[in-house]
This record gives sequence, structure tokens and C-alpha cells, in this order.
Amino acid sequence: MNEWYRSIQNIINIIDESIKQKNDEEMSLAFLARRLGYSEFYVSRKFKEISGMSFRDYLRYRTLAFALNEVRDTDKGLLDIALEYGFSSHEAFSRAFREAYGLSPGEYRKNPCPVSLRTVIKPFDCYLTYMGGKDMANISDDIKIYFVTIPAHKYLHIRNYESIGYWDFWQKQAQIPGQDHETICGLLDGIKGKLDDMGGTASNSGSGQLMAFINEPTGRICSWGIPLAESYGVRLPADYSGEVPEQMQIMDVPEGEYIVFEHGPFNFETENQMVEQKIEVAMKSFDYSASGYSLDTAPGKVFYFYHDPDRFWKYIRPVRKIQNDK
Repeated sequence: MNEWYRSIQNIINIIDESIKQKNDEEMSLAFLARRLGYSEFYVSRKFKEISGMSFRDYLRYRTLAFALNEVRDTDKGLLDIALEYGFSSHEAFSRAFREAYGLSPGEYRKNPCPVSLRTVIKPFDCYLTYMGGKDMANISDDIKIYFVTIPAHKYLHIRNYESIGYWDFWQKQAQIPGQDHETICGLLDGIKGKLDDMGGTASNSGSGQLMAFINEPTGRICSWGIPLAESYGVRLPADYSGEVPEQMQIMDVPEGEYIVFEHGPFNFETENQMVEQKIEVAMKSFDYSASGYSLDTAPGKVFYFYHDPDRFWKYIRPVRKIQNDK
């Protein structure tokens, strides 16, 4: 079954790239079925079984998600956008747009409120699927450790005070109406101005979405002895004044100094566990006293976690200069 989870993830990646490149052939079920070596019927059935959505519906909603970003972020004519994304007319585009998001493209352009893009599918999840590697030689032994100053910003998110880890976080959030993975990731996809948005998908922090841990008195006590609440959200500019979805909260994060533990690109299917172990060792063994800094565990401090195997895996922890503690 893991092989099929990977195959569906590959299909999703191909669809995204094909929409960006306007390559209609590679978006077809026939092309993808040939590439996998199965019949169209079988691929379609497996896609729905794993993703919970038919291939046709996914393709339609994903195309609309790309078109929505054009409506929101450009001044292109709505007819031009409609034709660019394969709709036969402005009317057909408006009808599909309203069915998906509850308002017309013109209404959305005037008031780009957060809407769920409905295409957050993450079948092969490096957080959820254990795929430990064995070949240590394929991973660099070096973990970069460096200090940065991060400017003031806002953090829009949901948080959980009881969860332990990504899988447990989303299991618990799924029990809260409107806070399941698909709804939250879909809403965050629709937020404009995400500081970390590199055009990725919700399966990695290249989309601007990331996990973070917030020092909260009512959070779980972590391994280094402070109470942390797990959270999931996006970083936004300090002057962000857009709408905040009702099931989320937003906080101001002041400018501060942080230490970064970073590993470069890796194969998450085979190397994920080893990279995590290397970073954990680096964080546990780091000598803060020799660096002139200490970990800042004041209430409200945010510990960011970026996981994007194509670019890096890194933990960003708040610090303060030791002389300031005196």
C-alpha cells in the first residue's frame, strides 16, 4: 500500500507542475495511468480510495485553486484567467468558482477573504509514515548551526495543548468542528502574503505552512522541561490586516534572536528518520554557554519547525544573550 501512497503523491505533484506549465496532456488520467502502468479505471479507483476525492473533482478543484491565486494576486482580466485555465467562457469559470468557494471571481477580487481551496491531499506523508533509512553514507554528517535575527511578524494559527507530534495533533484537531487538516490547510492556502510561501504545497513548508511550538503555561511539558502547545499556521507581515478565519488565532511575534539547526535536502522516503536523529543530537549536545546565548523559554515564545525535504529540515529556537539574564 505504501507504494500506492507514493504513486498518488507523485500524481498530485505532476498535476501541480502541469497546471503551472499549462501542460494539459500530463494532467490527463490517460497519461498518468500509462506512466504508472495501470488502467485508467484502476488508477481512478485507487486515487479516490486514498485521497477521498475523485480524480476528476481533484483536477477541477486544483485548477480552480491556481486560478483563484491569479484572481487575487494579479490584475489580469477574469476572462483571460478563465481561458488560461481551460474554462470555455467567463460564465463557465464563474459558475465553477462559485460552486467551489461560494462567491464569484469578481466578488472575491473585491474582497479576497480566506476560503478553503479544498485540494489539500497528502497521501504520502513523511510525518505520518515511518520510512527509516539505513545508508548513513547518503546523508551529510553536517548540521548547520547559526544565529539569526527574525524581524517582527504575525503568526496565524491553530494550537493544541495536549497533542504530542504531528499525527496526534491532527487526530485531535479532527475532533473539533472546522479544525481538521483539510479545512485548515485549505484556508491557509488561500491567505495572501505568507512570509515563507515558496510556491510549494501543503505537504511541505514551501507553501508557507509550518508547525510551531508556543510556550504556554497550559501546554504539555516537553523534553527540556517547559510547557509547549503545538500549533500549525503561517507567518505573516507585521502589518497584516486581513481577515482572520474564525477558527484560528493570530499573535504578534516581536523581533528576536534565534538559533537555527538545519539539515540540507534529503530523500524523505529513506532518510527522514536519520535526519531527525542527527538534528535531535545536535540540539541536545549544543553548548549554549560557550555561544554567549541561552535558550529563551519565556512565555509566549515561538519555536518554529520547517520540514521541506527538497530544501531543508530545520528547527528555529528563540534565544537571548546570556549577559541579559544577569
